[in-house]
Amino acid sequence: MRILLVSDIHSNIVALEAVLLDAGSFDQLWCLGDTIGYGPSPNECVDLMRHHAKFAISGNHDMACLGQIDLRDFNPDARNANLWNGEQLTATNHDWLANLAPRIDVDERYLLAHGSPREPVWEYLLSAEAAAANFEVFSQKICFVGHSHVQLGFRQRNVYDRVERFLPDMRHQPPREHVIDLSGGCRFFINPGSVGQPRDQDKRAAYALLDSDAATLTFMRVEYEIERTQKQMVEHGLPTALIRRLEYGM
Repeated sequence: MRILLVSDIHSNIVALEAVLLDAGSFDQLWCLGDTIGYGPSPNECVDLMRHHAKFAISGNHDMACLGQIDLRDFNPDARNANLWNGEQLTATNHDWLANLAPRIDVDERYLLAHGSPREPVWEYLLSAEAAAANFEVFSQKICFVGHSHVQLGFRQRNVYDRVERFLPDMRHQPPREHVIDLSGGCRFFINPGSVGQPRDQDKRAAYALLDSDAATLTFMRVEYEIERTQKQMVEHGLPTALIRRLEYGM
């Protein structure tokens, strides 16, 4: 089965449409949270996730836009953008987002958590130490996470080995490093990166493709028209800093 993994779309419909076009056909789509927030097109992005997603979870920005967590936990720019995003939602899209949890056990093989298994709303899984602690709190072979906006993975060969962090090299097409072998006895954390607001110094939209039959994971990047998203954000009066950061992948 070919599964499209997306996360942190952040109301960036231009980036999301580029990802869907680039990915081609897929059997399922799994969304790892923060479908909205920051960007200019919350309803359009939620509409596509409602249509495509087999499994979807909520993220901290989704929850903030709905008033489920305190907006004061966010910096002023994120707070203002989240407030605006929440005000735009249709009743149908509001209700769909409100019924999502920040963590889903897909089956005995896969877990989805926005931040981490032990703290799915807020924890950033960026260090081997944090990954090692989190491997102890779930039983599945693979946990897919989002939240950090950084495309990466962690591998645990067995309970006695240290956890390794591996990074895909997306700047040379097509590098063999794109493909991660998920077979064997290792356990993994995989972050497909952010569709709508990457923060790993690569401004291209990020996503990943899971082949559950072949047990492989392919990290992907695709160019999109950043200027179109920026123009939409300007038209809606969204914060300048959020508009500019899209140019730098930061």
